[in-house]
Amino acid sequence: MSRVFATLFTAAIAAAALSTSASAGCFGCYAPPPPPPCVTCYQQHVIPPQFQTYNETVMVAPGRRIAHRTPARFETVMVPKTVMVEPEGVQFEEIPPQFATVQRTQMVAPARTVVVPVRPRCGNCGW
Repeated sequence: MSRVFATLFTAAIAAAALSTSASAGCFGCYAPPPPPPCVTCYQQHVIPPQFQTYNETVMVAPGRRIAHRTPARFETVMVPKTVMVEPEGVQFEEIPPQFATVQRTQMVAPARTVVVPVRPRCGNCGW
């Protein structure tokens, strides 16, 4: 294990020595540092909320029952006498409930932020 480590360490030092400006034949010249490696960048992406529209039947007016009173009916049978022919009564009118269809909007998923990888823009790798 120590032989492998020593070999790797020696190779790393040799590579560092060869990549300096001295190996290029330029002693004391300025050599710009190598560009940073391409790394994957991340960007926040906002996903808008998701909505769903559905139809719902709602009651507009409830059903009701209306009472109509009918008065008693009298007729004259003989000249001095008036007789009730029909007593007073009540007639009921049934009004059914009224319904309507209404469109409603419901949120299915709220807005959220997702981290998305972005293609790196590197000077040396052509992206």
